[in-house]
Amino acid sequence: MRYIEKADTTRRYSKIGLGTWQFGSPEWGYGAEYNRTESARIVRRALELGVTVFDTAEAYGFGRSERILGAALRAALEETGTPRDVAVVATKVFPVLPLSPVVQQRGVASNARLGLGSIDLYQVHQANPLVHDATTMRGMRVLREAGVIRDVGVSNFSLPRWRRAEAEFGAPVLTNQVEYSLLARSPEDHLIPHAERTGRIVMAYSPLAQGLLSGKFDVDHRPSRGIRTMNPLFLPENLERVRPLLGLLRDIADAHQATPAQAALAWTIRHPSVMAIPGASSVAQLESNVAAADLDLTPAECEELARASQGLGGLNRVRELPRLLRDRLSRR
Repeated sequence: MRYIEKADTTRRYSKIGLGTWQFGSPEWGYGAEYNRTESARIVRRALELGVTVFDTAEAYGFGRSERILGAALRAALEETGTPRDVAVVATKVFPVLPLSPVVQQRGVASNARLGLGSIDLYQVHQANPLVHDATTMRGMRVLREAGVIRDVGVSNFSLPRWRRAEAEFGAPVLTNQVEYSLLARSPEDHLIPHAERTGRIVMAYSPLAQGLLSGKFDVDHRPSRGIRTMNPLFLPENLERVRPLLGLLRDIADAHQATPAQAALAWTIRHPSVMAIPGASSVAQLESNVAAADLDLTPAECEELARASQGLGGLNRVRELPRLLRDRLSRR
């Protein structure tokens, strides 16, 4: 495993982390057995392989993801004899009304669900257009002073909003978790250069475009269940448009005796300040993801992939948080 080397933190952030949106979240269609057994095996194996970053959110499964991750990580730390401070546990506050008292209440509730003593990285899940960052970050300061949280991050923030949040917090806002992959490259314009200049970290969610870049899907083999069936990325016209890129990924992966997914992940984390948090449906998939941290693509291969992905950023995507908001509203 490799780690972010020049971040403004004493904690070690692995270049490949573990995203846990799928834990306890019915929209992925993994089922109860996955939540009871496979999720715990995935967390333990991740810890054994040097993964340090475990990302969740109160919005994932209405808090179930936090509970499942917390229980699995407590057991894994004890069984492997790993010190608690090795793991960076990251969660996010649901940003519907992120006023200071609400942030404080939700931070305490998330910490209780996780049951790990404190939250290592507490993130604002989305910039709220109506609530000023001053009140949100005031709540973050209270939580940090009380020892409930350690570091603060944001998610889906523009660079100006990220800077403004940091100014209001009065200390580093360490991370910005954004969609970044060969099919979503806008963070390269401003966010990644800023992170590299300032010792901040860009956490790439959906680095495989919900599995599209794994090469498992095409026009004749579309998703048949779960959240992917509602994602426009997997419409036939989009699958056809991405076909040349997937072919190139296969060729480059073959040259390294790797998989297309590993090549896509290696491309994403090639920047020193970028780590990725793919999910995992099984221990085998986790092991494959983690192996990508040690895959070195050549500069020419990276450039070739970049050229092949030009113009594909316009593919329609269902972004994580709006999808979760719609799910919540539809269930009321």
